[in-house]
Amino acid sequence: MSTYYGPNESQSTIQLERFFLAGDVACGVGYGIQLVLYYSCAMYLWNRRKQSRKALFLLAYITLLLSVSTIFLIVQARTVQLMYVDNRNYPGGPWPFFLATQNWAVNTIFDASLFTLTFLSDGLMLWRCWVIWTSSGKLIAYVITAFPALTLLASFIMGTLWTLESSQPGLSFYSKLPLAFGTSYYSISLGVNIILTFLITGRLLVYRKQILDSLPAEHAKGYVSLLTIIVESAATYSICAFLFLITYAVSNPANQVLLFISCAAQQITSYMIIYRLVDGRAWRKDTMYAFATQKGSSEIGQKVQMNTDNHLSTFHAASVGFALSGVEDQTTTAGTDTQNDGDLTREFASV
Repeated sequence: MSTYYGPNESQSTIQLERFFLAGDVACGVGYGIQLVLYYSCAMYLWNRRKQSRKALFLLAYITLLLSVSTIFLIVQARTVQLMYVDNRNYPGGPWPFFLATQNWAVNTIFDASLFTLTFLSDGLMLWRCWVIWTSSGKLIAYVITAFPALTLLASFIMGTLWTLESSQPGLSFYSKLPLAFGTSYYSISLGVNIILTFLITGRLLVYRKQILDSLPAEHAKGYVSLLTIIVESAATYSICAFLFLITYAVSNPANQVLLFISCAAQQITSYMIIYRLVDGRAWRKDTMYAFATQKGSSEIGQKVQMNTDNHLSTFHAASVGFALSGVEDQTTTAGTDTQNDGDLTREFASV
């Protein structure tokens, strides 16, 4: 029988530490994916800065998102160093040290940055829901998003209380009161995302049928494919957050990994939505009008119908705030594409 060289800790504590380190790896992988997506979005938005102030706003948003994610990664790495290197001989091991030092600045920043990231991404989802429903009218969009907006405000209050309680001396992320606040906060936050996911998914499915009646399937798939609906509705994050909430509420050590996976999934989803915006494939408030215009113009004559394919990139641009070219633009020759792109760019601010 081989000699045991492991720590003199309970099996449950060792399991917690294993998942904690696995979560640190998941955090690093998620951050790497975010860096790639940030670069892609930032370069495109920077090139559009002179044509639209919305481009600068979105650039500032993703920069803030990446900055907070960077802080989150740094404090997570610092926490691992403090636990397993600087204080490896703490009585009881690294995990008791982690629980006993929740009031340290590094852990307070960890909780605050996690809360900030979640709130920023929830805000983006609320905005996307409003944009998608605006196709039915602004009043309807405001009515539909009123309850999710109030729920988001409630999650902000509960998240603030959770962050403050988790950083109190003698308490931790898993103490009774912070656990209650944390479970309530993530339940509300998850509830917001589930509501928004259903609102966005339901509306896009309705649009899907209308759009498929307007255009051939190969032309409309960029707007109404199932993958598009999953990205636009942030369904991936909702699933990950749901799994985390269950494991966190029952104190299952797997929540350490699922916490970082759900956090990364939320940020990645945000970047993918914005990437679709800058790439000309995301839904915007006048996309349905653009499709209706496209359908109506196609009925004017065979010539307009034949030119639709030639100006597909122009049509794609309409979905993120680039105005759809009129019927007279569609009848022009392919040599005017550069001029059309310039006209479309000026409409980016309407996204």
